[in-house]
Amino acid sequence: QVQLVESGGGSVQAGGSLRLSCGVYRYTDSRPSMAWFRQAPGKGREGVAVLYSSSKSADYADSVKGRFTVSQDNAKNTVYLQMTDLKPEDTAMYYCAATYFLLRPDNWYRVANVQYWGQGTQVTVSS
Repeated sequence: QVQLVESGGGSVQAGGSLRLSCGVYRYTDSRPSMAWFRQAPGKGREGVAVLYSSSKSADYADSVKGRFTVSQDNAKNTVYLQMTDLKPEDTAMYYCAATYFLLRPDNWYRVANVQYWGQGTQVTVSS
C-alpha cells in the first residue's frame, strides 16, 4: 500500500514557476512508478509526467515538455514536479499518482493504470 501527500500548489502569474512535492509513504521495499496528473474544471484527468521505476527515465505530456520537470529524492521519499513558464491553461488540480503496474510510453497517462492517488493540490495561473 502507498499513501501520497501533495503540497506546493498556489496561485501564480503567467510565466511564473511553482514546485509541487509529493511525499510517498509505502509499506513495501519495492518502488512504484510515480506520475503527476491534473484535472481542470469540466475536463478529464490527464497525465502530465511520469517517472518509470524500471528505467528511472521520465516522460511528459506534449503540452508541458520543456517547461515541467519531474524528479525524485529517494532519501526523502519525495517526488517533485518543477513547473516553469506557467500558462493559464495549466490551471488545474494536480494529483500525485503511483502504480506497480508496468508502465510504458504508450500507457503511462491512462488513469486506469494508477493504483494510488494523492488528495490533490490546486495550481492557478492568472494571465
